[in-house]
Amino acid sequence: MMVWTQNEIEACIENCKKKAAVDAEFRKKLMDDPAAAVKEVSGKEIPAGFKIKILENDPAYDATFVLPPLVSGNISDRELDEVAAGICGMQTCAMDACGVAGNYSK
Repeated sequence: MMVWTQNEIEACIENCKKKAAVDAEFRKKLMDDPAAAVKEVSGKEIPAGFKIKILENDPAYDATFVLPPLVSGNISDRELDEVAAGICGMQTCAMDACGVAGNYSK
């Protein structure tokens, strides 16, 4: 399994967005087979079994955003701040900006 750095994750997200904005075939591929589209852009495989969900902006709405996972139980203010900021303290995290995900090392 290839390891993703945070910079590679961010670059992949941006490159996927840019290409999908001007290439209708790539946009369809990104929606239908995100793993293949990510590999096309980055040259790297995503981990086996890792799921990616791509959301297309709907012009009928003024904003689209992704909610963080539902938190159950008691958490500290620091943990709540991290969830709100999209920070993960574990070695394996998801790329949440466009739903593209992979393993990375800090």
